[in-house]
Amino acid sequence: MAHVNLSLQILPLVPEEELYGVVDKVIAHIQKSGVVYHVGPMETTMEGELPDLLRLVAEAQDICIAAGAPRVISNIKIDYKPGGVKVDEKIAKYR
Repeated sequence: MAHVNLSLQILPLVPEEELYGVVDKVIAHIQKSGVVYHVGPMETTMEGELPDLLRLVAEAQDICIAAGAPRVISNIKIDYKPGGVKVDEKIAKYR
């Protein structure tokens, strides 16, 4: 399968003062995975093989639960095309 873009918005149901700390743990995990990623104010967009990125989504949910969230809402968007899709082809002109 070709590279896809997957955007993840993760919403751990924790007290507001703990929210950014939990999300920071998820972003650190994505960073350690080695995938290309871009953090935005509402979501993090990753580039890679779909099964690998979906595994990261599942791991992100586990990280939130381990951090004390009793529930996690994850919104994902996937951009796929047979030849692959790169983040840079979408946003390079804005850099």
